[in-house]
Amino acid sequence: MAKLNSFVSKTTLAVIFMFGLIFTADHNRIANAEGSDPFKLPGQFTGSFGFISDYTFRGVSQTEEHPALQGNFDWGHEKGYYLGVWGSNVNFADGDQANIEVDYYAGIAREYYGVTFDVGGVYYAYPGANEDLELDYFEYKFGLSYELPMVGVSTTVFYTPENTGSSGNATYITFDAEAPLAQGIGLTAHIGHQWLTDEGTATRPDYVDWSIGLGYSTNGFDLSVAYVDTGLSNTECAKNCDARAVFGVSRSF
Repeated sequence: MAKLNSFVSKTTLAVIFMFGLIFTADHNRIANAEGSDPFKLPGQFTGSFGFISDYTFRGVSQTEEHPALQGNFDWGHEKGYYLGVWGSNVNFADGDQANIEVDYYAGIAREYYGVTFDVGGVYYAYPGANEDLELDYFEYKFGLSYELPMVGVSTTVFYTPENTGSSGNATYITFDAEAPLAQGIGLTAHIGHQWLTDEGTATRPDYVDWSIGLGYSTNGFDLSVAYVDTGLSNTECAKNCDARAVFGVSRSF
């Protein structure tokens, strides 16, 4: 875990340095060309805050099937660079768990011949958790997406050299689709598969998760409802992995 933390620290510094160069280069170009405000950063800042009836991650409840408050703050650049932070309350019910999850992510997404390539990484942090649990971990991300006339499709591969809880290498692949329906309602569908190199060190084996949902935006709010389930049996996952309906409402700014 020490090696992973060292690697993440170096990676974070490298990302900060890279974006520092981007900020400096773009800022100087804009300031020289247009005489704009010298303290204005390039890109755009966005965010959201919302409520969800159950925070599920890859089909598994992270809140003991109880509600969660979630929010994010992102920065994006017209050239495809992005970074952000996302947070939610969690409850692992093991006596030493954190109450909060904070995810830091960065990457670059660019379109070539209609296909958007998204390469980046995510660091999952659980402030306040017992360090012996080694919950924090880092994932690489590589995604592809394509917009068809009536549906948008995407696939993303996540890989970590050291999964949460020191459970070894892990790979997760997801396939997602979004399609507009009547009256501004959107349909979403998802299926994913989680692989662990050493299942003996994990609390649950490799498994499949899936969901199907509806979304609707009105008066500045985004409403959602989804049916979520996994392929895990009661013996493989005693709780938090069964089928359930999840409701959410959020507002972007």
